[in-house]
Amino acid sequence: MKIPSSYDVIGDILILQEKTKNAKKLAKNLLKKIKNIQTVVIKTGIHTGKYRLQKTKHLAGKKTKITLHKENNCFFKLNIDKCYFSPRSSNERLRISKLVKKNESILVMFSGIAVYPCVIAKNSNPKEIYAVEINPACHKYAQENIQLNKLYNIKLIKGDVKKVLLKKKFNRIIMPLPGSAESYLDLAIKHLKPKGIIHFYDFQLEQDIPKKSKEKIKKHIKKFRILKVTKCGKYSPRKYRICLDIKI
Repeated sequence: MKIPSSYDVIGDILILQEKTKNAKKLAKNLLKKIKNIQTVVIKTGIHTGKYRLQKTKHLAGKKTKITLHKENNCFFKLNIDKCYFSPRSSNERLRISKLVKKNESILVMFSGIAVYPCVIAKNSNPKEIYAVEINPACHKYAQENIQLNKLYNIKLIKGDVKKVLLKKKFNRIIMPLPGSAESYLDLAIKHLKPKGIIHFYDFQLEQDIPKKSKEKIKKHIKKFRILKVTKCGKYSPRKYRICLDIKI
């Protein structure tokens, strides 16, 4: 039985992305073939709702949805059904961390289980990181994760980023919510210091990169400079998740 080409591994949980024949038999086979895997589940729906969650069904191995994932010198505890997390963005998170300069003040919108904040704090030297997340389950795991990684310059805020931000400004703002980030651009500008940088994430067809994303930004920001456009992975066969690094 062949190993499928489309799957994700989060900690010791393997997630099959597509329906397949003899799924349970395949899952048992995967447990034997792939080291460090203790659980196999299959995705039963796409990411949906306010919290961008997806449902999974247990197929084989240990019956749990909670795992400990290692990435970029950090450890992250999470429940795969209650928290949005993509292991495919690991390289992108490390890329952002390497751009951070010493003593920067950083805001991470939609911070989830605090993956961006922890990776940045662990691999660079910012002054402080504010992380805002609306999902209570993610916020709970974020609290555990900053303790797990012994990071003390991260301030976690639970709630809607449009409602909970203080009158504070930042050198760098990260907006990892492709598809919806545009509606938060006015807020980002309000909280950005002069000559600050925004990392704006979006979904675009390959032929529209970066034109369509640039048009979205222009609706909210008159003067800006694109420092870099990065493809961060495929969303569908012809659509990419991209990041525009923009300087105001």
